[in-house]
Order: sequence, then structure tokens, then C-alpha cells
Amino acid sequence: MDSAKRVADKKDWIKGATGDWEIIIGLEVHAQVLSKAKLFSGASAEFGGEPNDHVSTVDAAMPGMLPVINRYCVEQAVRTGLGLKATINNYSVFDRKNYFYPDLPQGYQISQYKQPVVGEGKVTIDLDDGKSTEIGIERLHLEQDAGKSLHDQHPSMSFVDLNRSGCALMEIVSRPDMRSADEAKAYVTKLRQIMRYLGTCDGNMEQGSMRADVNVSVRRPGGEFGTRCEIKNVNSIRFMGQAIEYEARRQIGILEDGGKIDQETRLFDARKGETRSMRSKEEAHDYRYFPDPDLLPLELEQAWVDGIAKSLPELPDEKRNRFMSSFGLTAYDSSVLVAEQASAAFYEDVAKGRDGKLAANWVINELFGRLNKEGKTVENSPVTAAQIGGIVDLIGSGVISGKIAKDVFEIMWTEGGDPAAIVESRGLKQVTDMSAIEKAVDEIVAANPDKAEAAKAKPNLLGWFVGQVMKSTGGKANPQAVNELLRKKLEITMQ
Repeated sequence: MDSAKRVADKKDWIKGATGDWEIIIGLEVHAQVLSKAKLFSGASAEFGGEPNDHVSTVDAAMPGMLPVINRYCVEQAVRTGLGLKATINNYSVFDRKNYFYPDLPQGYQISQYKQPVVGEGKVTIDLDDGKSTEIGIERLHLEQDAGKSLHDQHPSMSFVDLNRSGCALMEIVSRPDMRSADEAKAYVTKLRQIMRYLGTCDGNMEQGSMRADVNVSVRRPGGEFGTRCEIKNVNSIRFMGQAIEYEARRQIGILEDGGKIDQETRLFDARKGETRSMRSKEEAHDYRYFPDPDLLPLELEQAWVDGIAKSLPELPDEKRNRFMSSFGLTAYDSSVLVAEQASAAFYEDVAKGRDGKLAANWVINELFGRLNKEGKTVENSPVTAAQIGGIVDLIGSGVISGKIAKDVFEIMWTEGGDPAAIVESRGLKQVTDMSAIEKAVDEIVAANPDKAEAAKAKPNLLGWFVGQVMKSTGGKANPQAVNELLRKKLEITMQ
């Protein structure tokens, strides 16, 4: 679909003083390629290290030093393109993008312009209201990163760290298909998720290995596109949402006052929650692109591309659909479980040969809830998939109730151990002896004749009796058996 024709849902329109407005958003996401070496040199691409410790003579642009393409970085770009359902261009060209920055020693950036390695693709995003929408990818090209200027190390001088200089970046350019801050946030979240599954970018925005330039404009709903402003280097999904909301309202205010929007590059001040002008926005011709004379065109063999395609893992959308069909899970539960590859693998280990829904409840509610509370991840969980699976088995076979299972989980979290052994050694087995349960039921009913009469008229009061019986048996009575006996004793028929 033509990007301009897509109109936002009315709930996403912004009400101005003179009527409704629509936000138009396009993103350029810069994702650092997961690779040991840089794009055109053998220097380490690892994050951190002492300033200027991961720098070769190529990265520092010493005279006579020539770039040599890193084959693995190209492979990672192709893998990402395939994961985005994009066209892979078997012929691509590296260009010089000319501009000056103190941390760009060459005075130009080696990038790709008219002939990128990856062409058009798409990403499907899922929104909180249950709807899905498709965001078009215009291109993915490879380029080298610049270094980093440090302005807070000295009162009168700026320092330059070239450790990042020459690291391989994938710039993923979307179409202007997003119509709200929530859609933009969902798009970046999905993009990061896909690349993590593929192993092509770690997506650590706080370390700068993934950041976004956000293009924002406004228009009357369904009208012509307005003039856009670019918000540079946003390194947090939360900040991205704030920047879009602020910038859209800023532009609406100017337009409603009779002014016009200047095309410019802006920065987002997270402390103040506002954008500020940085410089006028350059057009492509300002960079004087031309093919890099030091690098031959990149020609990919189709058999090599096909081999990469065959090696792709199951991606989040496919995994989510399989969880829904194979385990009977809801779309929401499946989305939570596939958010990270490690979480999905953990769940599959728990659910194998068991009740998929019960397994999902335990993984999502009990395990993930506890992990979040304590700032841990699935990878360093004190409780294993085998232990959670053991709990699910004990509940399924009626050995323990859900309440007892939570006690067992707590013991495993703090002390470890096999759930079946814990239940046996601590006498936590569920009471299934009907005579013992009946005795407890009779005692509670006899002690509360008024409530018993009331429950006959209002069966929803039965829950109180179930709670009392469970309490008197230390939570060990089978809740289903308690419920059935109470209905029988109080002569309450099933509704």
C-alpha cells in the first residue's frame, strides 16, 4: 500500500485548536553488526576497552591504508535482510558520503546509497489493542560507524575515542508507515527482537549498538505529507515515544499559528522531555556521494544467499503462531513467551509432553514475575525448566494443588531441589481421601448454619466455604473435591 494513503485510527489523531492532526513517522535504525572485527579492518569490534585501544591504521585513516571488506559482516546483513522478508541485491556498491566531524578521521563515511545490499522488505507489528499492521522496509545498507567525541573529560578540550570508528552498521530505513508513537515503539521492539533471534545485532540501546533517527511530520488526516524534522540518535524506546509526542505537538502549534516547519535535524533532551534544533537538514546531494574507488562492487552468488536462507532460525512470528496452534495458547501469552529466544526455549522445555496452557501460566506468571521482581533473566534463573515441568506434572496428576505448588516453587527458588522430593519429604501431598475431606466439610457447615442457608439461595457464597475448608486442611484438600462435596451437602445444583 502507498504510504501516503494509510490513515491512522481516529484514536491516534491529535486534537489541535483548529481540528485534528495525524502524525507521520519514518525511522532510520542504525544497528551494529554482531561481528568480532570491524567492517573494513581486523580491529576488534568489542564494546568497551580503553579509549583508542581497538583502532587499526585503517580506522584511524592513516595515509595509504586501504579498506578490505569483512565477508562475515556482509553475511550478517544478508541474514538480517532475509529475516525482514526483504529482497537481497546480488550486486551492490559502496559509496563515499562526504562530511566533516572531528571523530570521522577520513573526512567521509563509507556507506551505500543508490545500490544497497538489501532492498524492500516488511515487518509486522502487533499493537496493544490486538491489531496488527505491516511496516514497509525501504532498504538496508552497510556502512561504517564514526568514532565518539568526548566533551566532559577536560574543561577546555574535547577528546576523540576511535574505538567505535569503522564498526559495521546496518542502517535499516523504514517507509513513513507509522502513525503513532506506539507504532514506532512496537516497530523498533520487533526489529530488535528479529535481529536478536538472527544473532546479527545484540540490540543493546544503552551501549549504542542500536539507535534510531526518527523522522516526524504532521498532516491533516489523509492529506498531503508535511515537512519532516529528523530527531537524531535516540537510544531508548521510551525516549523515542516521548520525542515523537513532543515533536508532533510542537509542529502542530507552529502550523496552527500560521507558521511553517523548517526541515531540520533536532536532538531530544531526555531531562527536559523536549526536542531542540541542531542544524538544518542536509539533502542527499549535500553529501556528494560517489562510488568508493578503493572498493570493488559487491557481487553475491545466489547459492551463497540460498545457503544463508536455509540456516535461518525459526523467527518470532512463526514461533508465536506455532505456540498458538501446538500448545493452544492465546496470542498474548505466545507473544510474551517468544519475546526473547531464551524465554521461548525455556517454555518449550517445560511444555514438552505436558499441558501447554498450564505450563505457560507457570512460566509467565510465577517464573517471569519472580525474575522481573529480582532483576534476573531466564538465563540466570535459580529454577530450571525441569523443575517447573516437575511442578506441572504434580499439579496435573492431582498430587498437589496450585496453592501448594506455589509453596514448592518458593522452596525451589531459595533452596533448590526436586519438586517431587520436596513434596514427599515435607508432607505437602494433597489430601485426596474423601472421608477426611468430608469430615472437614461437615465441621465447617455445622459451625456456620446461617451461611449454609444463605449459600443455598446464593451459590456464589460457596467460595467462602471452599476457602474455610482449604484453610482447615492447610491447603492440602483437593479444591475440586471440596467444591463437589459442598454442593452435595448444601443441595446446590450446577448452574
